Amino acid sequence: MSDLYVPKPAELGYTFGGREPIRDLRPGEVLSVYTEDCFGGAVTTVDDLPTRVCQLPYLNPVTGPFYIEGAEPGDTLAVHFLDITPARDWGVSSTFPHFGALTSTHATATLQPPLEERVWMYPIDVVAGTVTFQASESDFALDLPLAPMHGTVGVAPGGFQAISTLTSDVHGGNLDTPELRAGTTLYLPVFVHGALLALGDGHARQGQGEASGVAVETAMRTTITVEVLKGVPTPTPRLETSDALLSIGCARPLEDAFRISQHDLVHWVAELTDLGVLDAYQFVAQAGTAPVGNVCDPNYTMLARIPKALLAEAAYDGVHERLRAMPWKTPEAGVR
Repeated sequence: MSDLYVPKPAELGYTFGGREPIRDLRPGEVLSVYTEDCFGGAVTTVDDLPTRVCQLPYLNPVTGPFYIEGAEPGDTLAVHFLDITPARDWGVSSTFPHFGALTSTHATATLQPPLEERVWMYPIDVVAGTVTFQASESDFALDLPLAPMHGTVGVAPGGFQAISTLTSDVHGGNLDTPELRAGTTLYLPVFVHGALLALGDGHARQGQGEASGVAVETAMRTTITVEVLKGVPTPTPRLETSDALLSIGCARPLEDAFRISQHDLVHWVAELTDLGVLDAYQFVAQAGTAPVGNVCDPNYTMLARIPKALLAEAAYDGVHERLRAMPWKTPEAGVR
């Protein structure tokens, strides 16, 4: 597939699981898709307050799911992001009442009034590689580096579950980590036949933690390729970049998400180095780092990171490097 697949509004999904696939995808194929922003394109000016122009649960739409041929429960799906490019020359961010890390929420009830709902518009210049922040109460403006990523990528969970695209777990979902960018391979466990991969929630950039609960949200044109690792289990989502391996933990409270990510990385490093578990634990404790995904969603996201230069053996038999070398071209036209 070389054309850009643009979903019709009725084809956008709001859950992982509970939906029929919209297309098949063979391992080794290159797929280019259009994804909407988390507001479904409804917020276009600073006057479009999300609580007025959006409706729950129709937030965080994803494109898909795609049936991955040959994927079966117990396999691992490797999803490599060849390119992520903003499809608009603007992005949007906001504050919400009762949502975000620095306000009262449904889970942390306080007597302070909720934060004011406010919208910021961000001009995006793909050629210059910038995202421009403009303060809402002064003339302060600053160009920030454009850093496109996907906040939400996942597969159907097991047990006939349908899980909202607003949350995350072992199936992936709303991971909200800036590490999920072009050149990265995401490893996901497969729970159902065909895996049922879907993605969305493009961010022109996002700080670690997504503290306000909203990044610079924008539509994306994204190109991926996939490989199925037969009979290879993956306990929780993992990432591989050109220079690091990362394990992802999703849970509440935040320390449990931290523990899940660290626990997985310790065992992953033990497998790749032939170290005992306690030696791998000591190694990761001294050489690893812990990037934050998000601290606002129904499940929080933490990552555990180790430089690949410290490991002698390649992860997953070198699939990341094979997928990075995949030839592809920029899609020329959208199709429905």
